[in-house]
Amino acid sequence: MNTTQLIEDLLQNSSCKHEAKHLNSNIAGDLPHPLHLPRFTAASQVRVTLTLVLCALSACCNLAVLYSANNNQRKRSHVRLIITNLAAADLLVTFVVMPTDAVWNITLQWRAGDLACRTLMFLKLVAMYSCAFVTVVISLDRQAAILNPLSINKAMRRNKVLLGVAWTMSVVLSIPQVFVFHVVEIDSPKQFVQCTTYGSFSSRWQETFYNMFTFTFLFLLPLFIMISCYTRILFEISKKMTEDRLLSNKVQLRRSKNNIPKARMRTLKMTVVIVLSFMVCWTPYYMLGLWYWFSPAGLEETVSQSLSHILFIFGLLNACLDPIIYGLFTVPLCRGMRHRQREQNIVAFELENTNNSLMTSIRTSTSPLTLKRLAVQQTSREKLEWDAEFVLKTGDDGTKNALYSSGVATVE
Repeated sequence: MNTTQLIEDLLQNSSCKHEAKHLNSNIAGDLPHPLHLPRFTAASQVRVTLTLVLCALSACCNLAVLYSANNNQRKRSHVRLIITNLAAADLLVTFVVMPTDAVWNITLQWRAGDLACRTLMFLKLVAMYSCAFVTVVISLDRQAAILNPLSINKAMRRNKVLLGVAWTMSVVLSIPQVFVFHVVEIDSPKQFVQCTTYGSFSSRWQETFYNMFTFTFLFLLPLFIMISCYTRILFEISKKMTEDRLLSNKVQLRRSKNNIPKARMRTLKMTVVIVLSFMVCWTPYYMLGLWYWFSPAGLEETVSQSLSHILFIFGLLNACLDPIIYGLFTVPLCRGMRHRQREQNIVAFELENTNNSLMTSIRTSTSPLTLKRLAVQQTSREKLEWDAEFVLKTGDDGTKNALYSSGVATVE
């Protein structure tokens, strides 16, 4: 089986080794006895309930992300393009993997026919691959943004190519599902129909090889690329911070602590959290599948069915976390835009007042000619004030003296 179906059969207490083609003596003789058909236990009921809740939550959140990322055409960017594709991949998980798992746990057996069996198993693996590969594209984009910031103009075209490769690989690598899965029916102990890989592999090693091939491209290879990208990013940031500390006395390096734009650092933090959520949510799930491939008996004896259900639900949680993480890193910023605009207006007003004050000072106190004119005006004003004061003090005596002075002047 593939990685997904193996563990899902395990969680449903229904393995391919417990099923066969339509009853005949040869196939019936190969089946283990007694057969343990799946049951709708209390753990299965909790799993179905949580799966449907996650399905509704994931649908609302990812549809909101799609609307937000594509609502404003003038703000489209290469980061929004990746987030849109990640939301599309999560919606594929939401509308294919989650409902199929919930209904399958309720019905216990496959009732949709052979064509639906092959088609849904194909789409389920496409959804799983696309989530992993789009997350890899996010890591590669952040690596290019930090290590080669001058290539920002090529980012949109580069991401379109990478996303095209990611979706193409998701489809191509999922094609074997169409040929591996089929409907199996048994009549003993009662009639039971299941969608499984029983009879598709002639030996155990072939099935193990197919599972390991799927596991490698679905988890190991993406995990290796992500770790490599963010390790290089960490080294680059550390190097830039070291260079800034050594050259902090230069004016051109005082503008930023790490010489990386804040917007780019914010996007980097968001993508780191998205990648970490992918690793944390899916690692336990895939490790359980790896254990089952090499030691199924030991797993059934050690791991309880409830724990298996929890790990599967924990993996599906990743489809809900991606849009929530995106919202936490973008919605508060949008809400704070009005507050930041007010702050910018205040700063601009203060700068304008400062400039007006400076211009007033310049207009009133710069040229020597202006200073000379001001001195002349001040002297004339003081003389007029003195003359007025003198007239008030002298009164009639002043008039007489003035006449006397005029007479003397006349006689002379």
